[in-house]
Amino acid sequence: MRENWVSRAGFILAAAGSAIGLGNIWRFPYVVGTNGGAAFVVIYLIIILVIGFPLMVSEISLGKMTQKNPVGAFKALAPDTPWWLVGAMGVLSGFVILSFYSVVAGWGLAYVLKTLQGVFTVSNTEEIFVGHITQGLQPVLWHFIFMVLTTIIITLGVVKGIGRSVKYLMPALFVLLLMLVVRALTLEGALEGVRFYLQPDFSEITFGSLLSATGQAFFSLSLGAGAMLTYGSYLKKGDDVVSSAVWVIFLDVGIALLAGLAIFPAVFALGFDPSVGAGLAFVTLPAVFAAMPLGNLFAFTFFLLLSIAALTSAISMLEIVVSWMVDEKGITRFKATIGIAILIFILGIPASLSIGAVDISIFGISFFDFLDLFQERFLLPIGALLTSIFVGYVLKGSKLRLEVNQDSKKLKLGAWFDVLIKYVVPTAIGGILIAGWISLFSS
Repeated sequence: MRENWVSRAGFILAAAGSAIGLGNIWRFPYVVGTNGGAAFVVIYLIIILVIGFPLMVSEISLGKMTQKNPVGAFKALAPDTPWWLVGAMGVLSGFVILSFYSVVAGWGLAYVLKTLQGVFTVSNTEEIFVGHITQGLQPVLWHFIFMVLTTIIITLGVVKGIGRSVKYLMPALFVLLLMLVVRALTLEGALEGVRFYLQPDFSEITFGSLLSATGQAFFSLSLGAGAMLTYGSYLKKGDDVVSSAVWVIFLDVGIALLAGLAIFPAVFALGFDPSVGAGLAFVTLPAVFAAMPLGNLFAFTFFLLLSIAALTSAISMLEIVVSWMVDEKGITRFKATIGIAILIFILGIPASLSIGAVDISIFGISFFDFLDLFQERFLLPIGALLTSIFVGYVLKGSKLRLEVNQDSKKLKLGAWFDVLIKYVVPTAIGGILIAGWISLFSS
Protein backbone atom coordinates (compact mmCIF):
# COMPACT_ATOMS: atom_id res chain seq x y z
CA MET A 1 0.00 0.00 0.00
CA ARG A 2 1.33 3.44 -0.97
CA GLU A 3 2.17 5.79 1.90
CA ASN A 4 0.50 9.20 2.20
CA TRP A 5 1.53 12.40 3.93
CA VAL A 6 0.07 12.62 7.42
CA SER A 7 -1.05 16.20 6.75
CA ARG A 8 -0.98 18.85 4.04
CA ALA A 9 1.49 20.78 6.17
CA GLY A 10 3.77 17.76 6.06
CA PHE A 11 3.64 17.75 2.27
CA ILE A 12 4.24 21.52 2.06
CA LEU A 13 7.28 21.30 4.36
CA ALA A 14 8.67 18.31 2.44
CA ALA A 15 8.08 19.90 -0.98
CA ALA A 16 9.50 23.21 0.24
CA GLY A 17 12.45 21.27 1.62
CA SER A 18 12.94 19.73 -1.81
CA ALA A 19 12.95 23.19 -3.39
CA ILE A 20 14.98 24.87 -0.65
CA GLY A 21 18.56 23.68 -0.86
CA LEU A 22 21.93 24.64 -2.25
CA GLY A 23 20.01 26.40 -5.02
CA ASN A 24 18.81 28.97 -2.48
CA ILE A 25 21.69 29.28 -0.03
CA TRP A 26 24.71 28.66 -2.30
CA ARG A 27 23.63 29.19 -5.92
CA PHE A 28 21.06 32.02 -5.73
CA PRO A 29 23.33 34.62 -4.05
CA TYR A 30 26.22 34.02 -6.42
CA VAL A 31 24.10 34.15 -9.61
CA VAL A 32 22.50 37.36 -8.30
CA GLY A 33 25.97 38.74 -7.61
CA THR A 34 27.29 37.88 -11.08
CA ASN A 35 24.17 39.14 -12.91
CA GLY A 36 23.80 42.67 -11.65
CA GLY A 37 21.90 42.32 -8.38
CA ALA A 38 18.32 43.54 -7.96
CA ALA A 39 17.39 43.60 -11.67
CA PHE A 40 18.20 39.91 -11.90
CA VAL A 41 16.02 39.26 -8.83
CA VAL A 42 13.06 40.94 -10.59
CA ILE A 43 13.54 38.81 -13.73
CA TYR A 44 13.84 35.68 -11.58
CA LEU A 45 10.57 36.45 -9.76
CA ILE A 46 8.73 36.98 -13.06
CA ILE A 47 9.97 33.61 -14.37
CA ILE A 48 8.89 31.93 -11.12
CA LEU A 49 5.39 33.39 -11.50
CA VAL A 50 4.85 32.81 -15.23
CA ILE A 51 6.72 29.51 -15.73
CA GLY A 52 7.44 28.07 -12.28
CA PHE A 53 3.93 28.17 -10.80
CA PRO A 54 2.02 26.45 -13.66
CA LEU A 55 4.78 23.82 -13.94
CA MET A 56 4.73 23.11 -10.22
CA VAL A 57 0.92 22.74 -10.19
CA SER A 58 1.20 20.42 -13.21
CA GLU A 59 3.90 18.20 -11.72
CA ILE A 60 2.21 17.87 -8.32
CA SER A 61 -1.13 17.14 -10.01
CA LEU A 62 0.30 14.41 -12.26
CA GLY A 63 1.62 12.66 -9.18
CA LYS A 64 -1.58 13.06 -7.19
CA MET A 65 -3.80 11.89 -10.08
CA THR A 66 -1.81 8.71 -10.70
CA GLN A 67 -0.31 7.94 -7.26
CA LYS A 68 2.81 6.84 -9.12
CA ASN A 69 6.46 7.72 -9.68
CA PRO A 70 7.49 9.84 -12.73
CA VAL A 71 7.74 6.88 -15.12
CA GLY A 72 4.57 5.22 -13.85
CA ALA A 73 2.61 8.49 -13.97
CA PHE A 74 3.22 9.03 -17.69
CA LYS A 75 2.58 5.35 -18.41
CA ALA A 76 -0.77 5.55 -16.61
CA LEU A 77 -1.90 8.74 -18.33
CA ALA A 78 -0.61 7.89 -21.82
CA PRO A 79 -0.34 4.08 -22.06
CA ASP A 80 1.39 2.47 -25.05
CA THR A 81 3.15 5.74 -25.97
CA PRO A 82 6.76 6.94 -25.53
CA TRP A 83 5.71 9.64 -23.04
CA TRP A 84 7.06 7.49 -20.19
CA LEU A 85 10.51 8.62 -21.38
CA VAL A 86 9.76 12.06 -19.88
CA GLY A 87 9.41 10.37 -16.50
CA ALA A 88 12.59 8.41 -17.16
CA MET A 89 14.40 11.70 -17.76
CA GLY A 90 13.17 12.83 -14.35
CA VAL A 91 14.57 9.72 -12.70
CA LEU A 92 17.88 10.24 -14.52
CA SER A 93 17.89 13.89 -13.42
CA GLY A 94 17.54 12.95 -9.76
CA PHE A 95 20.38 10.47 -10.13
CA VAL A 96 22.74 12.85 -11.97
CA ILE A 97 22.04 15.95 -9.89
CA LEU A 98 22.49 14.20 -6.55
CA SER A 99 25.85 12.75 -7.64
CA PHE A 100 27.50 16.19 -7.84
CA TYR A 101 25.09 17.96 -5.45
CA SER A 102 26.26 15.62 -2.70
CA VAL A 103 29.86 16.62 -3.38
CA VAL A 104 29.07 20.32 -2.78
CA ALA A 105 26.94 19.42 0.25
CA GLY A 106 29.96 17.51 1.56
CA TRP A 107 32.00 20.70 1.32
CA GLY A 108 29.36 22.36 3.49
CA LEU A 109 29.63 19.62 6.13
CA ALA A 110 33.42 19.91 6.10
CA TYR A 111 33.16 23.65 6.60
CA VAL A 112 30.94 23.17 9.66
CA LEU A 113 33.91 21.36 11.23
CA LYS A 114 36.43 23.93 9.95
CA THR A 115 34.47 26.80 11.55
CA LEU A 116 34.56 24.97 14.88
CA GLN A 117 38.33 24.66 14.48
CA GLY A 118 38.60 28.41 13.83
CA VAL A 119 40.91 28.03 10.84
CA PHE A 120 39.67 30.99 8.74
CA THR A 121 41.28 34.42 8.47
CA VAL A 122 40.50 37.23 6.03
CA SER A 123 43.43 36.24 3.80
CA ASN A 124 43.50 32.42 3.81
CA THR A 125 40.00 31.39 2.68
CA GLU A 126 40.85 30.78 -0.99
CA GLU A 127 43.87 28.70 -0.01
CA ILE A 128 41.74 26.59 2.36
CA PHE A 129 38.98 26.07 -0.22
CA VAL A 130 41.32 25.10 -3.06
CA GLY A 131 43.27 22.89 -0.69
CA HIS A 132 40.09 21.10 0.40
CA ILE A 133 38.50 20.42 -3.00
CA THR A 134 41.79 19.32 -4.61
CA GLN A 135 42.83 17.06 -1.74
CA GLY A 136 41.27 14.00 -3.33
CA LEU A 137 40.30 11.66 -0.50
CA GLN A 138 38.90 14.14 2.03
CA PRO A 139 36.09 15.64 -0.12
CA VAL A 140 35.15 12.13 -1.25
CA LEU A 141 34.85 11.13 2.42
CA TRP A 142 32.53 14.08 3.14
CA HIS A 143 30.53 13.20 0.01
CA PHE A 144 30.15 9.69 1.50
CA ILE A 145 29.05 11.04 4.91
CA PHE A 146 26.40 13.25 3.30
CA MET A 147 25.06 10.36 1.20
CA VAL A 148 24.84 8.20 4.35
CA LEU A 149 22.72 10.87 6.10
CA THR A 150 20.44 11.14 3.06
CA THR A 151 20.13 7.36 2.79
CA ILE A 152 19.15 6.91 6.44
CA ILE A 153 16.22 9.33 6.06
CA ILE A 154 14.94 7.72 2.83
CA THR A 155 15.10 4.15 4.20
CA LEU A 156 12.72 5.20 6.99
CA GLY A 157 10.04 6.03 4.41
CA VAL A 158 7.80 8.96 3.52
CA VAL A 159 6.16 9.53 6.90
CA LYS A 160 8.82 8.43 9.40
CA GLY A 161 11.80 9.54 7.32
CA ILE A 162 11.01 12.49 5.08
CA GLY A 163 7.98 13.84 6.98
CA ARG A 164 9.56 13.78 10.43
CA SER A 165 12.96 15.09 9.32
CA VAL A 166 11.60 18.18 7.52
CA LYS A 167 9.32 18.90 10.48
CA TYR A 168 12.46 19.82 12.44
CA LEU A 169 14.94 20.75 9.72
CA MET A 170 12.83 23.41 8.01
CA PRO A 171 12.06 25.53 11.13
CA ALA A 172 15.73 25.22 12.17
CA LEU A 173 16.80 26.46 8.74
CA PHE A 174 14.49 29.48 8.99
CA VAL A 175 15.67 30.46 12.48
CA LEU A 176 19.36 30.18 11.54
CA LEU A 177 18.82 32.28 8.43
CA LEU A 178 16.99 35.00 10.36
CA MET A 179 19.92 35.18 12.80
CA LEU A 180 22.29 35.79 9.90
CA VAL A 181 20.01 38.44 8.34
CA VAL A 182 19.80 40.39 11.60
CA ARG A 183 23.58 40.26 12.06
CA ALA A 184 24.30 41.32 8.47
CA LEU A 185 21.90 44.27 8.57
CA THR A 186 23.46 45.60 11.78
CA LEU A 187 26.95 45.85 10.24
CA GLU A 188 28.23 49.35 9.47
CA GLY A 189 27.99 49.95 5.71
CA ALA A 190 25.37 47.24 5.15
CA LEU A 191 23.01 49.66 3.37
CA GLU A 192 25.15 49.61 0.20
CA GLY A 193 24.62 45.87 -0.04
CA VAL A 194 20.86 46.29 0.48
CA ARG A 195 20.77 48.79 -2.42
CA PHE A 196 22.68 46.41 -4.70
CA TYR A 197 20.24 43.64 -3.83
CA LEU A 198 16.91 45.52 -3.80
CA GLN A 199 17.35 48.57 -6.08
CA PRO A 200 17.12 47.38 -9.72
CA ASP A 201 19.37 48.68 -12.49
CA PHE A 202 18.02 47.06 -15.64
CA SER A 203 21.00 48.19 -17.71
CA GLU A 204 22.88 45.34 -16.01
CA ILE A 205 20.59 42.70 -17.55
CA THR A 206 21.86 40.66 -20.51
CA PHE A 207 20.46 37.68 -22.38
CA GLY A 208 22.83 35.56 -20.34
CA SER A 209 21.06 36.87 -17.23
CA LEU A 210 17.75 35.59 -18.62
CA LEU A 211 19.27 32.14 -19.17
CA SER A 212 20.73 32.15 -15.66
CA ALA A 213 17.41 33.24 -14.12
CA THR A 214 15.54 30.43 -15.89
CA GLY A 215 18.11 27.83 -14.91
CA GLN A 216 18.02 29.09 -11.33
CA ALA A 217 14.21 28.84 -11.25
CA PHE A 218 14.27 25.18 -12.39
CA PHE A 219 17.14 24.26 -10.08
CA SER A 220 15.69 26.06 -7.07
CA LEU A 221 12.10 24.80 -7.44
CA SER A 222 13.14 21.22 -8.33
CA LEU A 223 11.20 21.49 -11.61
CA GLY A 224 11.76 19.18 -14.56
CA ALA A 225 13.32 16.46 -12.42
CA GLY A 226 10.17 14.72 -11.17
CA ALA A 227 10.65 15.63 -7.51
CA MET A 228 7.35 17.49 -7.23
CA LEU A 229 5.58 14.75 -9.18
CA THR A 230 7.01 12.13 -6.81
CA TYR A 231 6.03 14.05 -3.67
CA GLY A 232 2.61 14.78 -5.21
CA SER A 233 2.04 11.03 -5.62
CA TYR A 234 1.87 10.71 -1.82
CA LEU A 235 -1.02 13.20 -1.59
CA LYS A 236 -4.52 11.94 -0.85
CA LYS A 237 -7.72 12.68 -2.75
CA GLY A 238 -9.09 15.95 -1.40
CA ASP A 239 -5.68 17.53 -0.79
CA ASP A 240 -5.48 21.06 -2.20
CA VAL A 241 -2.77 21.27 -4.88
CA VAL A 242 -3.05 24.97 -5.79
CA SER A 243 -2.66 26.43 -2.30
CA SER A 244 0.08 23.87 -1.55
CA ALA A 245 2.01 24.98 -4.66
CA VAL A 246 1.61 28.63 -3.64
CA TRP A 247 2.98 27.87 -0.18
CA VAL A 248 5.93 25.88 -1.56
CA ILE A 249 6.88 28.68 -3.96
CA PHE A 250 6.40 31.32 -1.26
CA LEU A 251 8.68 29.46 1.16
CA ASP A 252 11.27 28.69 -1.51
CA VAL A 253 11.48 32.25 -2.85
CA GLY A 254 11.31 33.68 0.66
CA ILE A 255 14.30 31.64 1.82
CA ALA A 256 16.28 32.58 -1.32
CA LEU A 257 15.54 36.29 -0.80
CA LEU A 258 16.46 36.03 2.88
CA ALA A 259 19.73 34.30 1.96
CA GLY A 260 20.62 37.25 -0.28
CA LEU A 261 19.68 39.65 2.50
CA ALA A 262 22.01 37.78 4.86
CA ILE A 263 24.92 37.75 2.41
CA PHE A 264 25.06 40.98 0.35
CA PRO A 265 24.92 43.51 3.22
CA ALA A 266 27.80 41.65 4.91
CA VAL A 267 29.81 41.38 1.67
CA PHE A 268 29.49 45.11 0.91
CA ALA A 269 29.94 46.23 4.52
CA LEU A 270 33.33 44.51 4.67
CA GLY A 271 34.46 45.54 1.18
CA PHE A 272 34.32 42.24 -0.71
CA ASP A 273 33.32 41.59 -4.33
CA PRO A 274 29.76 40.22 -4.75
CA SER A 275 30.44 38.98 -8.32
CA VAL A 276 33.08 36.34 -7.55
CA GLY A 277 30.76 33.53 -8.66
CA ALA A 278 30.50 30.03 -7.21
CA GLY A 279 33.22 30.74 -4.64
CA LEU A 280 31.02 33.30 -2.85
CA ALA A 281 29.89 30.81 -0.19
CA PHE A 282 33.19 29.00 0.32
CA VAL A 283 35.79 31.73 -0.28
CA THR A 284 34.28 35.18 0.17
CA LEU A 285 31.84 34.50 3.01
CA PRO A 286 34.35 32.80 5.33
CA ALA A 287 36.56 35.88 4.86
CA VAL A 288 33.57 38.12 5.61
CA PHE A 289 32.81 36.16 8.77
CA ALA A 290 36.48 36.24 9.82
CA ALA A 291 36.37 40.05 9.69
CA MET A 292 33.24 40.20 11.87
CA PRO A 293 32.98 40.16 15.67
CA LEU A 294 31.95 36.64 16.73
CA GLY A 295 32.73 35.62 13.15
CA ASN A 296 33.31 31.93 13.93
CA LEU A 297 29.85 31.64 15.49
CA PHE A 298 28.15 33.14 12.44
CA ALA A 299 30.30 31.12 10.05
CA PHE A 300 29.29 27.95 11.90
CA THR A 301 25.63 29.04 11.71
CA PHE A 302 25.86 29.68 7.96
CA PHE A 303 27.46 26.35 7.04
CA LEU A 304 25.11 24.44 9.33
CA LEU A 305 22.28 26.22 7.50
CA LEU A 306 23.82 25.30 4.14
CA SER A 307 24.08 21.64 5.17
CA ILE A 308 20.49 21.45 6.43
CA ALA A 309 19.19 23.03 3.21
CA ALA A 310 21.24 20.61 1.13
CA LEU A 311 19.90 17.63 3.07
CA THR A 312 16.23 18.57 2.63
CA SER A 313 16.77 18.75 -1.15
CA ALA A 314 18.93 15.66 -1.40
CA ILE A 315 16.28 13.42 0.17
CA SER A 316 13.82 14.46 -2.55
CA MET A 317 16.31 13.66 -5.33
CA LEU A 318 17.04 10.23 -3.91
CA GLU A 319 13.31 9.63 -3.39
CA ILE A 320 12.66 10.18 -7.13
CA VAL A 321 14.87 7.22 -8.04
CA VAL A 322 13.86 5.05 -5.07
CA SER A 323 10.14 5.57 -5.78
CA TRP A 324 10.69 4.39 -9.36
CA MET A 325 12.55 1.27 -8.18
CA VAL A 326 9.88 0.42 -5.59
CA ASP A 327 6.88 1.02 -7.90
CA GLU A 328 8.17 -0.26 -11.23
CA LYS A 329 10.67 -2.93 -10.24
CA GLY A 330 9.02 -4.27 -7.08
CA ILE A 331 12.20 -3.85 -5.01
CA THR A 332 11.85 -3.13 -1.29
CA ARG A 333 12.46 0.45 -0.18
CA PHE A 334 15.49 -0.55 1.90
CA LYS A 335 17.23 -2.45 -0.91
CA ALA A 336 16.38 0.20 -3.51
CA THR A 337 17.68 3.02 -1.31
CA ILE A 338 20.96 1.30 -0.47
CA GLY A 339 21.60 0.20 -4.05
CA ILE A 340 20.83 3.57 -5.66
CA ALA A 341 22.74 5.49 -2.98
CA ILE A 342 25.85 3.39 -3.63
CA LEU A 343 25.64 4.04 -7.39
CA ILE A 344 25.15 7.79 -6.85
CA PHE A 345 28.10 7.85 -4.47
CA ILE A 346 30.27 6.06 -7.05
CA LEU A 347 29.30 8.55 -9.79
CA GLY A 348 30.11 11.40 -7.40
CA ILE A 349 33.69 10.17 -6.87
CA PRO A 350 35.02 11.18 -10.33
CA ALA A 351 32.94 14.38 -10.10
CA SER A 352 34.72 15.28 -6.86
CA LEU A 353 38.19 14.24 -8.06
CA SER A 354 37.83 16.09 -11.38
CA ILE A 355 37.82 19.49 -9.68
CA GLY A 356 41.56 19.41 -9.11
CA ALA A 357 42.83 16.13 -7.73
CA VAL A 358 42.68 14.16 -11.01
CA ASP A 359 42.26 15.30 -14.63
CA ILE A 360 38.85 13.80 -15.51
CA SER A 361 37.22 15.81 -18.27
CA ILE A 362 34.54 15.49 -20.98
CA PHE A 363 34.44 17.84 -23.98
CA GLY A 364 37.20 19.88 -22.42
CA ILE A 365 35.48 20.56 -19.09
CA SER A 366 35.78 18.80 -15.73
CA PHE A 367 33.46 15.86 -15.10
CA PHE A 368 31.86 17.87 -12.26
CA ASP A 369 31.09 20.82 -14.56
CA PHE A 370 29.86 18.44 -17.27
CA LEU A 371 27.27 16.92 -14.91
CA ASP A 372 26.17 20.41 -13.79
CA LEU A 373 25.90 21.65 -17.39
CA PHE A 374 24.11 18.46 -18.49
CA GLN A 375 21.32 18.94 -15.95
CA GLU A 376 21.08 22.75 -16.35
CA ARG A 377 21.03 22.95 -20.17
CA PHE A 378 19.48 19.57 -21.07
CA LEU A 379 17.77 17.39 -18.44
CA LEU A 380 15.79 19.97 -16.42
CA PRO A 381 14.64 22.33 -19.21
CA ILE A 382 13.81 19.50 -21.63
CA GLY A 383 11.93 17.67 -18.86
CA ALA A 384 10.01 20.83 -18.02
CA LEU A 385 9.31 21.59 -21.71
CA LEU A 386 7.95 18.10 -22.43
CA THR A 387 5.89 18.11 -19.22
CA SER A 388 4.21 21.37 -20.24
CA ILE A 389 3.51 20.00 -23.74
CA PHE A 390 2.08 16.80 -22.25
CA VAL A 391 -0.22 18.68 -19.86
CA GLY A 392 -1.23 21.29 -22.44
CA TYR A 393 -1.81 19.10 -25.48
CA VAL A 394 -2.01 15.41 -24.51
CA LEU A 395 -3.77 15.59 -21.15
CA LYS A 396 -5.34 18.97 -22.04
CA GLY A 397 -4.69 21.83 -19.64
CA SER A 398 -8.40 22.35 -19.08
CA LYS A 399 -8.83 18.71 -17.96
CA LEU A 400 -6.05 19.01 -15.41
CA ARG A 401 -7.45 22.36 -14.28
CA LEU A 402 -10.90 20.89 -13.63
CA GLU A 403 -9.34 17.97 -11.75
CA VAL A 404 -7.27 20.33 -9.58
CA ASN A 405 -10.14 22.73 -8.88
CA GLN A 406 -12.32 19.93 -7.48
CA ASP A 407 -10.14 19.83 -4.37
CA SER A 408 -9.17 23.53 -4.25
CA LYS A 409 -10.66 25.22 -1.21
CA LYS A 410 -9.96 28.94 -1.83
CA LEU A 411 -7.53 29.40 -4.72
CA LYS A 412 -8.72 28.00 -8.05
CA LEU A 413 -7.13 27.87 -11.47
CA GLY A 414 -8.79 29.96 -14.19
CA ALA A 415 -8.64 29.72 -17.98
CA TRP A 416 -5.38 31.69 -17.75
CA PHE A 417 -3.73 28.46 -16.60
CA ASP A 418 -4.61 26.78 -19.92
CA VAL A 419 -3.02 29.67 -21.84
CA LEU A 420 0.14 29.59 -19.72
CA ILE A 421 0.72 25.82 -19.80
CA LYS A 422 -0.24 25.42 -23.46
CA TYR A 423 1.42 28.44 -25.06
CA VAL A 424 3.50 30.64 -22.75
CA VAL A 425 5.46 28.01 -20.80
CA PRO A 426 6.56 25.77 -23.72
CA THR A 427 7.33 28.77 -25.96
CA ALA A 428 9.41 30.48 -23.27
CA ILE A 429 11.29 27.33 -22.28
CA GLY A 430 11.82 26.27 -25.89
CA GLY A 431 13.17 29.68 -26.90
CA ILE A 432 15.49 29.92 -23.91
CA LEU A 433 16.62 26.32 -24.41
CA ILE A 434 17.58 26.87 -28.07
CA ALA A 435 19.30 30.16 -27.27
CA GLY A 436 21.21 28.46 -24.46
CA TRP A 437 22.40 25.70 -26.78
CA ILE A 438 23.49 28.23 -29.40
CA SER A 439 25.51 30.17 -26.84
CA LEU A 440 26.96 26.94 -25.43
CA PHE A 441 28.11 25.48 -28.74
CA SER A 442 29.30 28.79 -30.19
CA SER A 443 31.50 29.56 -27.21
